Amino acid sequence: MNRTRTIVVAFSTLDGIIQDPAGSDGTPAGGWVFRNGPEAVAGDRFKLGPALDSGVLVLGRRTWEQFAQIFPSRTGEFDVAMNRIPKLVASRTLTDLSAFPNSSLMDGDLAQSVEKQKTERDVIVMGSASVVHALAKRDLVDEYRILFFSSALGAGTRLFAAEATPAHFRLASAETSGQEILARYERPDS
Repeated sequence: MNRTRTIVVAFSTLDGIIQDPAGSDGTPAGGWVFRNGPEAVAGDRFKLGPALDSGVLVLGRRTWEQFAQIFPSRTGEFDVAMNRIPKLVASRTLTDLSAFPNSSLMDGDLAQSVEKQKTERDVIVMGSASVVHALAKRDLVDEYRILFFSSALGAGTRLFAAEATPAHFRLASAETSGQEILARYERPDS
């Protein structure tokens, strides 16, 4: 039996900035993922494959709102998988989740909800810096899949917050695709 995991996927600059990769937040340095063209972020760039069929996606409010504007109208293979996968949204303000199929609000504490989901299936966290930071602080991330882009911004929200719990991972794979590098890190006991 395969062990279930909490998998964080993130677009990152060389200096670890994950803020506003698509430019939708309007920050001065936003949109850095598209500097090498839209194909840099098209499809299943994180090689999630079967996890999209059997896992659950955990999103923060802002990421959910952005994804709800993008995916529901698309029909590509990855887009269909994103619409089909169950989504749990960590939000205290959202009430209507009908814009993005298979979405529901997370009940209770984030860490407890993720741990409960992980007993049954893989938990995938996309974007959602506050969710990633909270899970890392509680040492609940089993794997990182980071797509590095050849930009350095110097400032912005980083993937690894200063208050994160120290954790050790091993490099499971690294591959280039155009100007980007997909690196997969997992816990040594995975």
